[in-house]
Amino acid sequence: MAATRALTLTGAAVAGMAWAVRGRSSAVFGRSVWRGKPGRKAIALTFDDGPSPATLDILNILAAYSVPGTFFQCGANVERAPGISQAVCGGPHEIGNHSHTHPNLALCPTEKIVGEFAQAQETIQAVTSRAPALMRAPYGVRWFGFREMQENLRLTGVMWTVIGRDWKLPAAAIAARVLANVEDGAIICLHDGRGLHVDPDVRETVEAVRRIVPALIEQGYHFETVSQLVNG
Repeated sequence: MAATRALTLTGAAVAGMAWAVRGRSSAVFGRSVWRGKPGRKAIALTFDDGPSPATLDILNILAAYSVPGTFFQCGANVERAPGISQAVCGGPHEIGNHSHTHPNLALCPTEKIVGEFAQAQETIQAVTSRAPALMRAPYGVRWFGFREMQENLRLTGVMWTVIGRDWKLPAAAIAARVLANVEDGAIICLHDGRGLHVDPDVRETVEAVRRIVPALIEQGYHFETVSQLVNG
């Protein structure tokens, strides 16, 4: 009986830690948001892992509908493609911090976590003249040290309401997944890059965006940046 109880407690502890690390509503390791306030047909379209050449294709789609997006960029990618990062700033879009080299930061010391985001913050600001107010952890994984990093850099963590799984699904399935799960105040997570890949194949994501944006507009939604959404 005692052994069974110990195993149960261990299982509960593991489940609790898993939620703290990656639960979309968890703020255990620092302030975090995963949706906007209910009651408004407003949503935020977000993109991780850029910038990449495909970012320009996504920007063109968003521009055609006058839709803003929020782009969580990796510092190393910004260094490699500064012009694309600057192009994001040429529209009504917001840039967030997605770390410098896109590592999984679970089990990492605080110095590593702080260093990753501080370096990305410095790079993004130097290239775009914008200091991000938001950050998203690579893979959505947070850990001890995130709270200190967020306080030092004045960053709010952002998770998501619905994730498109666009790194592995075809465009039709990505769009169907997003459209089936969207709701008032939703933050939608897609990817305009693949980690630090130089020229990633994100054609399925681009095509999914081409389908998602007009479909959501037809449903009566309007788009905002994450900051607009959570502060509106």
